[in-house]
Amino acid sequence: MRAPALYSAAGSLILTTLAAAPAGSVPRVPDTAAAELRGTAVAAARARAAGIGFGRCAADLEAPATFRCGTVSVPLDYAHPDGKQIRLTVSRVAATHTDPHNSKRRVPRQGVLVYNPGGPGASGMLFPMIGALPEWKRIAASYDLVGYAPRGVGRSAPLSCVDPGHFFKAPSQAPTHPSESYKEARITEAKAYAQGCLKRSGSGLRHYTSLNNARDLDVLRAALGEDRLTFMGASYGTYFGALYATLFPSHVRRMVLDSAVNPDPERIWYRNNLEQSAAFEGRWADFREWIARHDDVYGLGDTAAKVQASYDRASRRLARKAAAGKVGPGQLQGAFLSAGYYDDFWPSRADALSRFLKGDAGPLVRLAAPTAETAAEAENSNAVYTAVECNDAPWPTDWKTWDQDNTRLARVAPFETWGNAFMNLPCAYWPVPRQQALDVRTGPGELPPTLILQAERDAATPYTGALEMNRRLSGSVLVTERDAGTHGIGGGPNQCVNGYLEAYLLEGRLPERRASCAGHPEPKASVPADHTRRKNPRVSLTGEAGRR
Repeated sequence: MRAPALYSAAGSLILTTLAAAPAGSVPRVPDTAAAELRGTAVAAARARAAGIGFGRCAADLEAPATFRCGTVSVPLDYAHPDGKQIRLTVSRVAATHTDPHNSKRRVPRQGVLVYNPGGPGASGMLFPMIGALPEWKRIAASYDLVGYAPRGVGRSAPLSCVDPGHFFKAPSQAPTHPSESYKEARITEAKAYAQGCLKRSGSGLRHYTSLNNARDLDVLRAALGEDRLTFMGASYGTYFGALYATLFPSHVRRMVLDSAVNPDPERIWYRNNLEQSAAFEGRWADFREWIARHDDVYGLGDTAAKVQASYDRASRRLARKAAAGKVGPGQLQGAFLSAGYYDDFWPSRADALSRFLKGDAGPLVRLAAPTAETAAEAENSNAVYTAVECNDAPWPTDWKTWDQDNTRLARVAPFETWGNAFMNLPCAYWPVPRQQALDVRTGPGELPPTLILQAERDAATPYTGALEMNRRLSGSVLVTERDAGTHGIGGGPNQCVNGYLEAYLLEGRLPERRASCAGHPEPKASVPADHTRRKNPRVSLTGEAGRR
């Protein structure tokens, strides 16, 4: 496909515009790091002694009867483990011990498999449901499947930055080349949002970081009674999984990193977001080419350029009059951005666009309109996303840097560039000190062999990140799904990928060097039976659209 050339050009542009390191950092003091390490050991010892009292789950989780839920206590600030404590919610489904291919064979338990779906800001509480799917039954036979809500998420000391009732601003615009007045309005919003995070979440806001997520994971390990952790992280979960591997390599049993964030500390998070925007342009091109190949079904044009023209026509129409008063260009862009994460979304999005241009807005409204029922969850998720990324590392504090970098990038990658920039802009005005990113790195023999899974055309976490993760974690092995772009591939439709995943988790077996699988088939063009919203795509196996 032609899109990689565009991504390479955009990536080169990023490297030339970011020669200077972003300002606004607070260096980490070695004494503080030592205190946090000691604090983690203290908290883990307490958690092992206390365990987790699993019982019935809260009714609003809507979990099956096999689910058990509990909480684990962790320090808000690991440098002061005797200070304020927060409680993380945890879910578990016990290993079934049943071989799906031979019901008479009892499978021995291997321990717990803890999962994080990414975000930052996504909850893994529903992850144990995955054990009911055919692709996961062998793993579910050997492992207790454990999900949890990281600090700040859901019931786990939730963060908030605005009144949830005012979070969704719909309809909204989505200019690919915004005017100066539009930029000024978004700057004002970003400043207010950053201050709202401090006002609504308090001085503890600074402790919602990826490093603390990694420390929380070690406390959870101890609370579950595990000497060594078996962990699978997707998307953002790969980043703090890699932090965990760097901080606690001897505590790792097996680790799967699915759709890897580039862990280079110079790229956390400002540069990573620019590279994500560049990669989404390539995936948007893939989607448009797919629609064009199925012009007989959707009638949106028989070339990618004609499909773009159809999309632009719909956006202009929505700018003049929002569909159902709720869906404007911003909501249209959001619906199509999610298709950049999951190609099984392609048929429903293409059909909704086709029907809208023919006068039927119903399918698009059902896909894209925000709902009051999801506002609180979405606001909380966005607050955690912002807090963690803003706290983790330095960001440019001069608007001119953001304006220059994103203006140049938008010339070759207009689809997501400015939307991504404005989403992250509160980090330019962040009201609490930020950290320096940890140098993720392990030496030979320090860490058990780990498995990295990556689709070659993943837009949310571009492929270069997996290569960098593979280079930094000694003994890791990278398995690539070639010429595919789904975000989060473990336990999905590719049986070759799943074979490597099962061999590793069930037998500890990895290929000797990098391996690859042919991409899974593209979705079939079809007219969906309905356009119901997928509230928890892939049982929350990856973070929400717009995030990692």
